[in-house]
Parts: sequence; structure tokens; C-alpha cells
Amino acid sequence: MTAAPDPSAHHHGYITDKDRYLSRLKRIEGQARGISKMVDDEKYCIDILTQISALTNALQAVAIGLLDDHLKHCVVDAARAGGGEADAKIKEASDAIARLVRS
Repeated sequence: MTAAPDPSAHHHGYITDKDRYLSRLKRIEGQARGISKMVDDEKYCIDILTQISALTNALQAVAIGLLDDHLKHCVVDAARAGGGEADAKIKEASDAIARLVRS
């Protein structure tokens, strides 16, 4: 038996766009498979690199969207609550931004 969901449970900021994110990630998955096939079929290097660039941009767009949702929901909610949770969420967001900038 599955327990009923807790109505007071916190939902992640992206939840309203979950289907859109999943759709984009499925397209990205298809792009990755297409690149693998290009290598297997020994396609021209520059064509493969062009597709890798498109895949990288698509992943970055998803990451930026998730980060935006995180800031607008999780960080804002924590800031409203104040205290240590707010500081932790801000640090978490800063660390995520640093990882994205390095990638």
C-alpha cells in the first residue's frame, strides 16, 4: 500500500513545469543517441562537434531553468522563513551557479 501524499509537503519549484522539463530531457536523450550513432557511422568530425555543441546548449538551458525555479521557489521560501535554512539555500544556489559557470 502506498501512503497518501502529505499536503503540507514541500514541492520543488520546477513541479509546475515538470512535463516540459521531461519533454526537453527526452529530446536531449535523443540528441545524445544521435551523436553516438554519428560516431558509429563515422560521420565528419565537425558535424559531430556541431551536434555536441547543440546538446551542450540544450543541457545548459535546462540547468538555467531549474536554477531559476530553485531561486524563485526554494530560496525565496527559505529566505521568508529566515535563519539557517535561508543561509543554507543561498549557499547551495551559489555553489550550483559556480558549478554551472565552470562547466
